[in-house]
Amino acid sequence: MSRHIPRKRFGQHFLRDPDIIAAIVHAIRPQRTDNMVEIGPGLGALTRPLLAHLDHLHVVELDRDIITRLAREHVPERVSIHAGDALAFDFASLGEKLRIVGNLPYNISTPLLFHLAEFAPHIVDMHFMLQKEVVERMTASPGTHDFGRLTVMLQYRFDMEALFDVPPDAFDPPPKVNSAIVRMLPRAPDMMAAASIELLEKVVASAFSQRRKTLRNTLGGMLSAAGFEQIGIDPGRRAETLAVEDFVCIANYLHGKEVK
Repeated sequence: MSRHIPRKRFGQHFLRDPDIIAAIVHAIRPQRTDNMVEIGPGLGALTRPLLAHLDHLHVVELDRDIITRLAREHVPERVSIHAGDALAFDFASLGEKLRIVGNLPYNISTPLLFHLAEFAPHIVDMHFMLQKEVVERMTASPGTHDFGRLTVMLQYRFDMEALFDVPPDAFDPPPKVNSAIVRMLPRAPDMMAAASIELLEKVVASAFSQRRKTLRNTLGGMLSAAGFEQIGIDPGRRAETLAVEDFVCIANYLHGKEVK
C-alpha cells in the first residue's frame, strides 16, 4: 500500500512512537464490549492496538484516502467507518455509554471540544491527544492566565485531568508544538446547575470578551450594580478570577430576565 502524504488542511500529524501509543492505550484501558469511538484514526496507530482489546470500534474520518485504507484493512464487523466531519457528526447516533478517543486535529480542537460537550449525557469518558497549550487551558484554575472561556464551559460539564506530555518527535511529521493527553469525565447531571446552558454560554463569552476589563465593563449590559451586590460578586474583578460556580450563579440570577 502506498505511503499516505499527511495533509496540512486536515491538520494531520500521525503518531508513530510505540511507547507513547502503549501508554495511551494503557490510560484508556479498553474493555472488550466498550462502545468506543475513535476520531481521526489516521494510519491506525491507535486503531490496531485498541482493536486488540475490543470486539468492535467506531471510527469517524474525513480523509477519503484514509477511509479507503481503513475499509481495506478492517472488516465491517470489527470497524464501523463513519465518513465525514467530526464537527458535524451526531455522536448520539452511536448509542449510549460512549468512550471517545483520538489524536484530534489541532486546527479544529476547540470547536470540536465544544461540539463534543453537547453529547456529554451519552459519554462515559474521553481521552484525547491535544496541543499541550489547549490541555493547560482546559485544566486551568481560576486566577491563572490559562483560565478562560474554554476552561469554564468544559469544566462545567467535565472533570478533566492532564495525564502526560507527548514530544513532537513522536509524530510524522512532527508538529511545531508540544502535545499532551487529557482525560475527560462527564460530571453528574445534578452537578450541572445552570438553568439555561445558552445563557451560561452568553455570560461566559461576554465576561471573557475583553480579558483586561473588569466584570463591570464586560457584563455591565447584562447585570446592574444592584445585581452584582445581590449575588455577592465584586464587579471590579476580572473574569479569570471567578470560579465556574460563580458564572453559573450569574447566569441563574439573569435567567428569566430580559438579557440583550
